Amino acid sequence: MSRARQPNGSLHRRKIARQTPIGATLQTERGSTSPSVAAKNRRDIDPQTFLAIIGEGRKSLLFQKKQIIFAQGDAADAVFYVRTGKVKLTVVSNSGKEATIGIFGEGDFFGEGSLAGQALRVDSATAMTDCAVLRIDKKAMMAALHREHEFSDIFVAYLLARNIRYEEDLVDQLFNSSEKRLARILLLLARFGKEGTPETVVPKISQELLAEMIGTTRSRVSFFMNRFRKLGFIHYNGGMQVHSSLLNVVLHD
Repeated sequence: MSRARQPNGSLHRRKIARQTPIGATLQTERGSTSPSVAAKNRRDIDPQTFLAIIGEGRKSLLFQKKQIIFAQGDAADAVFYVRTGKVKLTVVSNSGKEATIGIFGEGDFFGEGSLAGQALRVDSATAMTDCAVLRIDKKAMMAALHREHEFSDIFVAYLLARNIRYEEDLVDQLFNSSEKRLARILLLLARFGKEGTPETVVPKISQELLAEMIGTTRSRVSFFMNRFRKLGFIHYNGGMQVHSSLLNVVLHD
């Protein structure tokens, strides 16, 4: 197991990724879905080191694809950390309409509303793939944040990155075409920018889900996906792969 502390009793210092506006975020930082704009920083968190920092009050859990992790209305008494796999957050309106509000992958936190006094879950978390998740009790997480200042800095940076991502999503919805919104979400889902190579997106992600996430129809998504494929921006090989050339769609005025 990795050591959680340096000789001075603190966590290894990690570089905090600089945030940039919506277009530049993809171009320079190569953001990810869940607001992983600070992805390089969080990838430095060894899960074993993370376990050692938390101490008691944490539990490793395995979920199968489509299994519910928590449901809207459940008690908000823990924070979750994705070790492997992907998780989606959804909300259901009083009329029964469901919307996907986020997708999280390895190295992402979710359910942190409990730390801000949220008593009940306002959304549901479901495993999109088989995944391994770390559940951290609210009290244990709060204690770790107070005890380990560098870990606290990293967690705050993560939350700020998520807030920036939400602002970018709003700008994207208000001012960009559905084609640009689709290109951006594909790049984010692919965690684009890992040494400039194409990366496999969630296998068999449905066009209905993509349409829901960008606020358009399935037929429009199908049209743009076919166009991206013909232009060589994406291709299918078991899963879908996204190429760096797709960034031109996002940056083109």
